[in-house]
Formats: sequence, structure tokens, C-alpha cells
Amino acid sequence: MWSGKLISIYIAPAAVAATQSLEEARVVAGKGLEGDRYFLGQGTFSNNPGSGRHVTLIESEALEALERDSGPHLAPGAHRRNLVTRGVPLNHLVNRDFRVGEVVLRGLRLCEPCEHLETLTQPGTKMALLHRAGLRADIVQEGIIRVGDTIEEARRGAERVITAPAGRAS
Repeated sequence: MWSGKLISIYIAPAAVAATQSLEEARVVAGKGLEGDRYFLGQGTFSNNPGSGRHVTLIESEALEALERDSGPHLAPGAHRRNLVTRGVPLNHLVNRDFRVGEVVLRGLRLCEPCEHLETLTQPGTKMALLHRAGLRADIVQEGIIRVGDTIEEARRGAERVITAPAGRAS
């Protein structure tokens, strides 16, 4: 069993807008982090139907390894992920539920880096983050998350399921 921490929260109001660091965020089922580009329908892939765009996560350890391996330097938040974790095996959370403070998320798929990320950062970012760029998750139980919250695997049956608002695809 593992237990980790949420060490930072980021949102961006539009696809190419700079990210903003938050101390806490409201997480809404079917939408994501309040004020984020995907919550607002302004993300690069907002017009593509499908799940896994509510919340994105990346391990602080992966970002530190990028620096250590002489990869591209990324300023805080330049990775474009919503949540930065420490001590959480994100690649192992595909198809699993996990708790971030009072919020429960379900890992759906790895969040592989894309060309758009590289155009917003620098050449080499996509290759340097391959297979360690994080996790895409959907919201099972909404609420408030805060920097410093504990992250742990959710116990089956311990969470209540919140569905997406009517008229919204999740």
C-alpha cells in the first residue's frame, strides 16, 4: 500500500494560456477543476468526445528526473498537468480509483505528451516525458482539493458515485 501527497495544483483558462498555481480547487464531476480550460470547454481537445479530460496528474519525481537527466527545463506548471503528486505510482493507477483529500478520481489512461505540449515548451519535451508524463482521470466524487492533501488508493465501496451533469458527456 502506498500513500502520497498533492504538492501543487494548476489550471489554465484557455488552451495556450499560462497555467496558474492554486492552493485549493473545486473539483466538479463531469467537468474538472473549476476555472480550468477543460472545465470551461476551452482546452485543445475540448471538441473531441471522450473521457479522461477532467483531471490530469504528473509525478514530481518524473519532473525531477527530467532535470537530472539533462532534459528540457520546464518552469513550474509548464507541464500543463492539473495536479503534481509525490509518492504516487501514477502509471499503476489506470483503471483504479484513488482519493485526493475528499475527492475520488478514477485513473483512465496514461497522459502521454503531445506535440501541443512541445510547441508550448521547448524541443525535446515530448520525447523526454514519454511514458512518464502522468495520468488522465475522471471524477468519481467531487469536492475541494488542497495542496498538502493525502493521496491514497480508494477502498472499493467507500465512495459515492457522482454522475456528470445532465446534457454533458463524461
